[in-house]
Amino acid sequence: MSRSGADLALLLLGGFRTLVDAAITELADRGYDDVRPVHDFAMRAIAAGADNASELGRRLSITKQSAARTIAVLEERGWVTSGPDPRDARRKRLEVTPLGHEVMTVGESIFDDLRERWKTQIGAAELETLEKQLTALIGPQAVRFDSPGWLARDLGGPAD
Repeated sequence: MSRSGADLALLLLGGFRTLVDAAITELADRGYDDVRPVHDFAMRAIAAGADNASELGRRLSITKQSAARTIAVLEERGWVTSGPDPRDARRKRLEVTPLGHEVMTVGESIFDDLRERWKTQIGAAELETLEKQLTALIGPQAVRFDSPGWLARDLGGPAD
């Protein structure tokens, strides 16, 4: 059966969506019922050095206002704290809390479990081949922290 390039893109997106949806369901079953993919992207960006709303917005390719709303949710859930920056009292510095790190660690563990399910479903050799082929096509670091905003980026074309 011949497939189009669009079919391939949808299959890849479907695989991503299947894994993420299963992880969100499992997180909820484990007591983390309010985790969303953007929360993980944001916490990972903060842990990697995005220590204020402006930098988080840049790394996620979202507005500073959207970053501030995301930060507010993360703080409300106890996953991130903000406090004065020791270098500049006018700024607030973000930090992932131990609970935030726990959420990320549990999520990673769930993805490991989901990978094992796929290995059982299609076979270890087939999964390894799939991973090698995807790595050859897209490189070793497939997703950057700015992924949530990649659809919204301006490519210089006419606005709709």
